Amino acid sequence: MEGVEGRESRGSVGWGGRVYGDFSLSDQPSSEPALTALEFSSSTPYSLSLPTPSPPLLPTPLPPMTIRIGNGYDIHRLTTGRRLILGGVEIAHEFGLLGHSDADVLTHAIMDAILGALSLGDIGHYFPPTDQKWAGADSLVLLSQVNQLVRDRNWQIGNIDTVVVAERPKLKPHIEKMREKIAGVLGLEPNQVGVKATTNEKLGPVGREEGICAYAVVLLVSAG
Repeated sequence: MEGVEGRESRGSVGWGGRVYGDFSLSDQPSSEPALTALEFSSSTPYSLSLPTPSPPLLPTPLPPMTIRIGNGYDIHRLTTGRRLILGGVEIAHEFGLLGHSDADVLTHAIMDAILGALSLGDIGHYFPPTDQKWAGADSLVLLSQVNQLVRDRNWQIGNIDTVVVAERPKLKPHIEKMREKIAGVLGLEPNQVGVKATTNEKLGPVGREEGICAYAVVLLVSAG
C-alpha cells in the first residue's frame, strides 16, 4: 500500500484461530474509509497452523536443607500455692504458675520452638495435660526428651533466643542460671542460649500480673 497508485491488499478475517472470509483494502483516493470492501468468499472455515507451545519450565530442585528454624510461645496464669519456675530455676515469689506440669513457660516455649522447627507439632501432642504421667513433671526433663527427637533426626541445636515477659518478680538476677540450666540439659554452651526479660508495661493480662508468657526462637543445624 506504499507509493503504488491503485494497489490493493487482501487478507482474511476470522475468530478463535479460524478463518471465515476475505477482505480487501484499496489505497485509491477516496473520502471513504480505507476499508472499502469486506467480502466473505466462503462459509467454510479454514484451520490455521499455530506453533506448538514449549513445555513449561520445571522448578530447579532445592538442595537438601541444612538449617531449620522454629518459634514457640507459652503463657500460664499466676496463682497462689504454686512454685514459680522459669528456665528450670525456682524463683521466690508470692505467686507461682498454674499448669499440669511445673508450668515453666520459658522451657515450654523452647520445646515448642524445637518441635516447630522439625514440623512435629507442639508439646501438647507429646505431653498432653490429660495424661497424669506428666502431672507436676519437671519441664527440663521434658525438654531433654524433645532434644532426643532432634538427635534422632540427625539435627543439632545451633542456638536459642528467648524473651520472658513478666511484671514481677525481677528476673535479671536469675538469667545466667537459667541459661546454664537450659544449656546443660541440651548439651550446649551457655553462649548458645539467649534469655531476655521484659515487662508488658502494665498492659494486658501479663501487665495486670495475671500471668507470665515467653517467646522462643530455635535454629537447628544439620548434623549430617
